[in-house]
Amino acid sequence: MVNKISGNIVDVFKQRIYPAAITIENGKISSIRELPASHLPLTTFILPGFIDSHVHIESSMLVPSEFARLAVVHGTVATVSDPHEIANVCGLPGVEYMIENGSKVPFKFNFGAPSCVPATTFETAGASLNADEVNSLLQKKEIKYLSEMMNFPGVLNHDDEVMKKIRAAHQLQKPVDGHAPGLRGDLAKKYIDAGISTDHECFTAEEALDKLRYGMKIIIREGSAAKNFEALIGLLNDHPDEIMFCSDDKHPDSLVAGHIEQLCARAVEKGIDIFKVIKAACINPVLHYKLDVGLLRENDFADFIIVKDLKKFEVIQTYINGELVAENGKSLIGKIQVGVLNQFSCSEKKPEDFKYLLNKWGEEENIEQVYVIEALDGQLITNKIICNISDLKVENGLLKSNPEKDILKIVVVNRYKEAAIAKSFIKNFGLKKGAIASSVAHDSHNIVAVGVDDESICKAVNLIIKNNGGVSCVNNENEMILGLPVAGLMSNEEGYKIAEAYTAIDAAAKQLGSALSAPFMTLSFMALLVIPHLKLSDLGLFDGDEFRLLV
Repeated sequence: MVNKISGNIVDVFKQRIYPAAITIENGKISSIRELPASHLPLTTFILPGFIDSHVHIESSMLVPSEFARLAVVHGTVATVSDPHEIANVCGLPGVEYMIENGSKVPFKFNFGAPSCVPATTFETAGASLNADEVNSLLQKKEIKYLSEMMNFPGVLNHDDEVMKKIRAAHQLQKPVDGHAPGLRGDLAKKYIDAGISTDHECFTAEEALDKLRYGMKIIIREGSAAKNFEALIGLLNDHPDEIMFCSDDKHPDSLVAGHIEQLCARAVEKGIDIFKVIKAACINPVLHYKLDVGLLRENDFADFIIVKDLKKFEVIQTYINGELVAENGKSLIGKIQVGVLNQFSCSEKKPEDFKYLLNKWGEEENIEQVYVIEALDGQLITNKIICNISDLKVENGLLKSNPEKDILKIVVVNRYKEAAIAKSFIKNFGLKKGAIASSVAHDSHNIVAVGVDDESICKAVNLIIKNNGGVSCVNNENEMILGLPVAGLMSNEEGYKIAEAYTAIDAAAKQLGSALSAPFMTLSFMALLVIPHLKLSDLGLFDGDEFRLLV
């Protein structure tokens, strides 16, 4: 089938914008013919499709096929996808599930081999992947790279298993993604010299510049909770070949609202050259990860988009392999039947299971202070603060939440087996009543909950357990649950329906008093031990700076 399309070509390689006609044959661009100046002015622009350079599809709460249906509307034609989340729950079968489901739709998923399953030894995950299993994954053509190496202490200390995984990727000439928040100077150089090529976790421009100097590429991240666009976007002016864009973790309502095109619009608004912006959004990921994605050249795959202008990047049409997959805000990818796999093996809890004893270590030793996690809106990093017992409520020898001072109880419940419940306290969630809970709890995806009283926390947790996964919100009047039966991470329902349901439960959480921009996304990272400074795993409080559990 031959198809011809005309518009203003945005040629990043020659840094030209000119009217042209594209001819598509058998999924590829067979010719690009520049039109004469006398030709009628063309009002639309054709550019390469957008690529999310680092994303956990699972965080959208959608299986890959549904993620694709929503993403193409925004001009996204491909992702560099780390299936780390489902791997921590279901192991190799989880990774294979993502590959198989994604292959059923016209979208270019490029999966990585998860490097850190489990992410640390200080939590309970549902599976593990050793170096041999990672090597077997890397042999697959669908696996394009080694996913983010979060165990940077293992890299710095030349841990044998860690180095085997890195070597396996290098031997296959596949890049290794990094994850080293806050690492600077000689330690950053040592980490990068191990052959790690990217990082999406930089907090500041100074940190990113440090890593750029040592040869690393920086991925600017703007997800539903973690955002470093404002801190890093200025680097694109001087480092256009070393910058990419990503979302990392994006909830379904955020995906409905927009994707990589939003970052392009914000970058252009800041006065950054259009060719540099499109290079970061479309070109650099293809070159770095060696993706089978077209870059708007003759003989390339016909993966491109048509937009109204080069300011807002409103997408008119999206083409993948020459197939029209989205037009005027409507996805043309059909829904497919979705199977379910999961791992949930814990029983429902009782309110007394969530009690926090003031006297934890015997009759003679009453605690006077407690560690408190301080959540930060728009950040994965947390602060470690110490509060006096007077800042909490004490009743009958029990420590309880104090909503007046915004210090609430946080718990992590092991979902893979019966075990003691980990309990601590957290600041900045803002709930005045009720509780919220989630089985999306990076990276091991146990159940995490925050609430003002044990009864509410128990209800929220039990809703998750009854549904074998999901996000829940409860108060005295009602209970809400968005079930996530696929690994306790994703729904098997239609994407726009899930986005609508998520919007409703997000609003309910905010009605409980939370001022966080994304309460459930923030909650999901409170068990993420590889991000400083203080987190809670199912085994207890974890100090991310000292990389150890606190007594």
